[in-house]
Amino acid sequence: MKQLSLEDIFLSFGGVNALSGVSFEIKKGSIFAIIGPNGAGKTCILNCISRFYHPEKGRMFFEGLDITRLPTYKISRLGIARTFQNIELFKGMTVLDNIKLGAHVHLRSGVLSGGLYIGKAKNEEMALRKEIEENIIDLLEIQSIRKKVVGTLPYGMQKRVELARALAIRPKLLLLDEPMAGMNLEETEDMARFILDINEEWGITTVLIEHDMGVVMDISDRVCVLDFGVKIAEGPPEDIQKNPHVIQAYLGEEDGAFSKLGLLDI
Repeated sequence: MKQLSLEDIFLSFGGVNALSGVSFEIKKGSIFAIIGPNGAGKTCILNCISRFYHPEKGRMFFEGLDITRLPTYKISRLGIARTFQNIELFKGMTVLDNIKLGAHVHLRSGVLSGGLYIGKAKNEEMALRKEIEENIIDLLEIQSIRKKVVGTLPYGMQKRVELARALAIRPKLLLLDEPMAGMNLEETEDMARFILDINEEWGITTVLIEHDMGVVMDISDRVCVLDFGVKIAEGPPEDIQKNPHVIQAYLGEEDGAFSKLGLLDI
């Protein structure tokens, strides 16, 4: 069953084509990776889905609903959450408070009870905190830092907190923009494990942009390859890593990164 589909999406900036007729479908419960060289249009795809950018042509559907012209603020209410290539956290707030902000779309208490922190507002906040601590914080193994100020944390931990905030939205679709960027090997392995756990235990469909080809080929169900805003290939990882067009366009040479990683020998 398809959950998200893009049909012939076009996007340009000042006459430069960022996306040229990109189309694909994502199956519910799958991990779908988007790869390509810098400037290929990968983040533009996520920005279109989350409605930060407005496609000039084409249509996008989420669970059968046309979201092409949907206002940005309504996207999270549908169950679409994302992380960013550059960390977008409130550095002066605690880990727990940053995560709770992700769930604001689910809170229903009014201005008065919220301002006075009484009745429904207090009960909602306590229930939310319990849910976050028992589920999200436990899953991502950040119990020990939940009361720490985000700005004091190492980069890898801040990436984990940003993922936690996205999960607080209770997403059906999770958009991850280079979640392993800047991480060391241990942090990368941890993040890959968390993404798999989220997908397998919670059934959340994941769209992943990532430059680490080892991670992409290990955890993805399907891979879409972009080059200068054009989709040049799509398929299971084992097909993509042997596709001559992908090797030439993405790596520029036959003995490129796939070969160096040992990914051509499976």
